[in-house]
This record gives sequence, C-alpha cells and structure tokens, in this order.
Amino acid sequence: MESLTLRASPSSTASPLLRLPGRRREASVRVSASGAGAGAGEPDLSVTVNGLKMPNPFVIGSGPPGTNYTVMKRAFDEGWGGVIAKTVSLDAGKVINVTPRYARLRADPNGSTKSPIIGWQNIELISDRPLETMLNEFKQLKKEYPDRILIGSIMEEYNKAAWHELIERVEESGVDALEINFSCPHGMPERKMGAAVGQDCALLEEVSGWINEKATVPVWSKMTPNITDITQPSRIALKSGSEGIAAINTIMSVMGIDLKTLRPEPCVEGYSTPGGYSARAVHPIALAKVMQIARLIKEEFPEGGRSLSAIGGVETGNDAAEFILLGADTVQVCTGVMMHGYGLVKKLCTELQDFMRMHDFSSIEDFRGASLPYFTTHTDLVQRQKEAIKQRKAIRMGLQSDKDWTGDGFVKETESMVSN
Repeated sequence: MESLTLRASPSSTASPLLRLPGRRREASVRVSASGAGAGAGEPDLSVTVNGLKMPNPFVIGSGPPGTNYTVMKRAFDEGWGGVIAKTVSLDAGKVINVTPRYARLRADPNGSTKSPIIGWQNIELISDRPLETMLNEFKQLKKEYPDRILIGSIMEEYNKAAWHELIERVEESGVDALEINFSCPHGMPERKMGAAVGQDCALLEEVSGWINEKATVPVWSKMTPNITDITQPSRIALKSGSEGIAAINTIMSVMGIDLKTLRPEPCVEGYSTPGGYSARAVHPIALAKVMQIARLIKEEFPEGGRSLSAIGGVETGNDAAEFILLGADTVQVCTGVMMHGYGLVKKLCTELQDFMRMHDFSSIEDFRGASLPYFTTHTDLVQRQKEAIKQRKAIRMGLQSDKDWTGDGFVKETESMVSN
C-alpha cells in the first residue's frame, strides 16, 4: 500500500518535514552552505537532511552506543550530529541476549593482542529494555536537547497492527525520524523480522506500505548487504514512501574457530551462531553498496527528496569523505564508537575538515557525489583504454608533416620523434 505524497515546493526545501496521517509531504535533502559547526573561515560541516538539521554529518548508528539515556546523552555532549537509538520493538521480553556476544579479528594472522582490530562480529539482538523505558528516555533526551536529532530505530513482527502501534508510540516520544530495521542479519528471522523482510522484496513492499501510511516523521529504511542486489529492496522502500535509505547493516559471518579448543567464536557455553560482521574490513564492501544505491537514487528518483545514510567501517574523517563523495548525506558510526569511544566525533570532524581544506571545499554539498560519475562498466573501461592507447601512440609517432613544426614547442616536438 503506497501512501499519498504532497511534494514540497522549491522554496520550502529548508523547512522541517510535515507528515499528516494518510498524507505525506516529501522531505527535502539539502546540505547547508553555512550554519552551525563552522568557525570563521572554517569548512562548514552542517547538514540538513529530510528537514533534519545537524551540526555535522556524523550520526551514532543503531546499536550499543545508543542503548540508553546515559550513553545517548554522552553522544550529544560530545558533539555527534545525531543519534539513532538501539532498535526497539513492542515486546522486549522476547529479546534475550547472551554473553560473550562479540568477537574481534586482528590484522596479525596470529591474533596478537597488539595487532590492529580490522573486523568485529556481534551476535547481539535488538534492545532488551522495556519499550516504555526507552520511550521515557527518548522524551527526556528531547526535553534536554530539543535542537538535536534523535532517531528511533524500530523492528516488529509481520503484523500491521503491531507496526502501527509501535510507530505511534515511538513518534509520541518526540523522535525526529524513524529508521526501519529491515536488515538485522541474526535473531528471530522465523518471526519475519529484520533481514528476513529486507531480503524478500514482496514482503518488504507490503510492510513498507504499512509503515509509510502510518508514519508522520521521516522514514529511513536500513538495508541488508546479505543480498545479491541491494538496489532491488532499496528501490522498493523508496517507491513505498521512505524518504531515505541507510546502508549497510552488518554482513553475515562466522568470525573464526579457536584452533586450541576447536570451538567457534564468540563462544557461549562451547557453542556459537553466525553473526554480523563490521569494522574496517567491511568498508570497501559498504562503499560498493552505497555507490549502487546512490546511483539508483540519482537515476530513478531525480525529483529529489531522497537521502542516503552510509554505514560501514568508519573510523577516520577520510572514511567518511569517501562515502560523501559517493553521494551519502550522513555517515553513521557504531563499531567505531565501541572501539574508540564517543570522543571519536571530534577526530572525525577535524579530519573531514582537513580533507575539505585540501580541496578548497567550503561545505559538504561542494563535494557530495563528486566521485559517483567515475563508475562505469567493464566494457566501457575497455573502450576508454583503447582510445587512450590510440591517443598515446599518436603522440609518440610525432609530427606527421613538416608544416606541423612550431617555434615554441620545437624541443618537445623533436623529443616526440626520438626512439631511445
């Protein structure tokens, strides 16, 4: 079921999104040229996405860093552009976590504890805290930080009434937007939750219809990379009314086997289960998926109003710059915060501004999507190289006629015809 859309006029692009039950006003996607987050002469990091104004594009990704009031407050105090809370559902009683639930992969194949961490796996479920508790904390955060962006992440079973109830209750807490978890790679797939929906386009279309006919705030659909073509579900979500796509969630993985005990990691009472892979090792994979979604948005939704929030292995400002160069509006960080702490945002902002200074960019919009046009097909690469070789050979052949000699370029023209 597809909701109706009231498209905003060009003059309203900076206004907050307005949604009415049964009717939708399409949100703008705009990156400010000036605003909070920039000092005198400093590159401006502020962004406005789907009507959500942030001092910088860095957002806490849904997970442990957004699991309760204390840690989300810390994120705001440290300067994060926005926070996406850990995913909630109606009945937290069904959510039972185990420990240990994380495992790390280090660059050293021998697993030295001094070796850099390049991969991280989790078998963690969504929030195990009562929904009412989480909602009260959302309300408290919005009371204390009314100008900061708080996004609720939600996931429910295959039940329209349950989805509608969850949306209504979470919106009443004052969140600025919703991120829909269509992508959790483990836990409760038998109840048609998480990636079980994101991997089934027919199911995704139906559930997205339920969500977008009810929601009155911007909706970001979070996509799973555990699928052949990530553009297919992304297209469905956008056509069903979602204002944005968030990608990627973690990659299904088995972290490894302890060769001393012969048991898999993370090991819980001698056993394990496949989980979600994140951290630096997934960054190249995330870049490819984000590039594909960015091209989809540019080519199939040229009217604008659709946003892209990139996720995957961000630990430096340069990592973020790569995502933005592909077309991302915001950049989410989850595992990076778990490894480096909430103060990481200061480093990210400084490094991103250093990159902007190097290229004389004054705002995020100056370079957002700048690298996207340079992706093409292998067939096109072959043709481009043939043409380039042809041109280089022509140059090496030198002058074709005595009439081509010039005074200014005489020495170079001579060199072009020397054989050794």
